[in-house]
Amino acid sequence: MPSKSLITALVITAGAVACSGIAVAQSDKSCDKGEFCVWSGPDYTGAVQRLDLETANPGECITLKIVGKSFVNRLSRDATVYQRENCSTEAEFTTYPRHGTYVPDAYFVVRGLEVWGP
Repeated sequence: MPSKSLITALVITAGAVACSGIAVAQSDKSCDKGEFCVWSGPDYTGAVQRLDLETANPGECITLKIVGKSFVNRLSRDATVYQRENCSTEAEFTTYPRHGTYVPDAYFVVRGLEVWGP
């Protein structure tokens, strides 16, 4: 049986994550059609941020709420991931094709995203 302090720590941690607006998906490795999903850990583990065309306007730089180490592009548009949160091309960046690109271990940490037009 877990100790009372361990249970309290887990409750506090879960509450802090819930207040941040970042969904935690330790075992949920899914990414629905029409979404761009980025996880804080490799192999689609850790905190996850999900974006779609309502939350990721094409042509705009989006600063991610988490630092991504794995991601999936299931949008209907190509997407560019950036090492810098301001989508700077002075650091690492790469464009991934639409409709199902899976990257379980990114070549660099991902902090920014830009979705391209039709």
